[in-house]
Amino acid sequence: MKLIIAIIPPTKLQAVKDALSKIEVNRMTVSDAQGYGRQRGHTMTYRGHEYRAELVSKVELQILVNDDFLDRTVDTLIRVSRTGAEGNIGDGKIFIMPAVEAIRISDTVRGKEAV
Repeated sequence: MKLIIAIIPPTKLQAVKDALSKIEVNRMTVSDAQGYGRQRGHTMTYRGHEYRAELVSKVELQILVNDDFLDRTVDTLIRVSRTGAEGNIGDGKIFIMPAVEAIRISDTVRGKEAV
C-alpha cells in the first residue's frame, strides 16, 4: 500500500476527481492548503490597492492505494493536473510514501482489503 499526497491548484480538483473515478479510485481526503514554492506568491488587487500574497491557495489530496493502483493513479494525477503539454510552475507536487497498515474502523478489516 502507498499513500499518495498530491498538492494541486483548486481549479483542477473537479477534473482530478472525475479522472480518478474513471480509473476506479473513488476514495480520497481533500484539504485546503496554502504554501509557496518556485511561484513565491503572486500580486493581487483589492479595492484598487495592489498587495503581494505570499501564500498561494492549493488543495491537498491524500489517496491510499494498493500497489497495483499506484502507477495509474500517479499517471492520472500528472496528466490532469499539468497545465499545457510542458506544464507550468504552480501545477503542484506529488509525494508517495509507504503505508504500513490500513484498518477500516466499521468492521476492523485490515490490510489491502481495507483500502
